[in-house]
Amino acid sequence: MGIGSGIALFVIGAILAFAVDLDLGGVADLTVIGYILMAAGALIFVLSLIFLLRRRSVDSTTRTTVDPANGERVTTRRTRDNGDPIV
Repeated sequence: MGIGSGIALFVIGAILAFAVDLDLGGVADLTVIGYILMAAGALIFVLSLIFLLRRRSVDSTTRTTVDPANGERVTTRRTRDNGDPIV
């Protein structure tokens, strides 16, 4: 689930909580269900933003040169990790 799912749950919950006036005979309270969906949508939205902002980025550089002493090709690879790993 991502940012869009969180927004969709929040909107559906707001519609159930504030716009729907339907009596189900005591089986379910749509207002409470709407509030629960709004809370779940907000939580999913915030968690998705946190994971999006903490995403790791890795820079990789490859350099190929010729060794002047013996004429062999030397390939150097360097990897740099930007950020903390997501645990």
